[in-house]
Amino acid sequence: MANVKLVLRKKKNKEGTFPLALRITKDRKTSFIHLGYNLNEDDWDEVKQRVKKSHPNSVRLNNYILKKLSEANDHSLELETQRNYVSSQSVKQKIKPSAASTFFPQAELYLQRLKEAGKYNQYTSDKPRVKHFKEFIKQDIAFQDITVSLLERFQNHVKSKLNLSERSAINHIVVMRSIFSFAIKEGVVDEKYYPFGKGKMKIKFPESTKVGLNAEEIERLENVELSGAANHARNLFLFSYYFAGVRISDVLRLRWSDFQNDRLHYSMGKNQKVGSLKIPDKADTILKQYEAFKENKDDFVFPELKGVNLDNKFVTQRTIAFKTSALDKCLKTQVAPAAEIDKKLTMHIARHSFAQMANEKIPVQILQKLYRHSSIITTMGYQSNFTTQQADDALDKVLNTQPEKNKL
Repeated sequence: MANVKLVLRKKKNKEGTFPLALRITKDRKTSFIHLGYNLNEDDWDEVKQRVKKSHPNSVRLNNYILKKLSEANDHSLELETQRNYVSSQSVKQKIKPSAASTFFPQAELYLQRLKEAGKYNQYTSDKPRVKHFKEFIKQDIAFQDITVSLLERFQNHVKSKLNLSERSAINHIVVMRSIFSFAIKEGVVDEKYYPFGKGKMKIKFPESTKVGLNAEEIERLENVELSGAANHARNLFLFSYYFAGVRISDVLRLRWSDFQNDRLHYSMGKNQKVGSLKIPDKADTILKQYEAFKENKDDFVFPELKGVNLDNKFVTQRTIAFKTSALDKCLKTQVAPAAEIDKKLTMHIARHSFAQMANEKIPVQILQKLYRHSSIITTMGYQSNFTTQQADDALDKVLNTQPEKNKL
């Protein structure tokens, strides 16, 4: 049977420390698996095969190396049960997965696929999250070593050490899940190692507050005197609002040919849902401001994507992200102060504003069509952020039933 032992290699690295490794010996032939940790010679007990207490992370390291030793012996026994002859190299291959099947090579491939698919926003969001995990773990890691405990420690690290929000920490875990799913689909990791789901790591996003503009604020926005970039940003915000909060990415993609028979016909970029809406008079007034720049029926209504190669999805999404950021900055620094609006003002707030104004007035089935949601449950969940009337009525009912004081 192969002999597996924990050892400190004798060859120093450039930092002057020694690599910790598993030594596999079979028929006088030896193979080594480095465990990714380096120690000072004085911190290693060769007899007990343990990290001495003099090392600041001795408990954690000892737990880790004992686990790896146990796994190595299990794999060795499994191989020798299945085969007539087993070499030290074959035991090594069983214990240590190939580089392509470890986490970070698969993470890089996952990010590359996002880029190739033109998913700029997801790519730029997920790339630093992978980097944060790499900085946290400090080495490559096999998928089977990414446990619920490790994920929970990483989540706490994002909040405590990187000073990011709870939602951001959850987004980091979502990326880990996406890479796991990607690797399983690619066939490089067994599904049994998936650390998410029932009885494992559960992902639950914290509730967030969504606040839109009220009717008075919308009116002030419509009537305030603006010019240049501020007027253009105001126009795009209101245009989105007038069409049930259509996303800015879809607004910027609109062409003059999308407007026919007094209706807007367009396919929503997020889920390719197709539909049409009547053109409100106020939206038509905005369109008239841009007619002078119309070159042909296939020209973009708004200038942000003119000259951009839409065949390159990544460049298109990147351009939309940059332009949206500029519009949001203009809304915040110029439009909101001019209209005396104290609330946060971004292009996405137009969608929240419509939802807030529509609440309690429009059946959820109609809102589902307006929002182009695939499921009515999505619409109900989204709209619940703006449902306050029932709670307000209940509060009034309780407070108004208090007994009056005796009159003198």
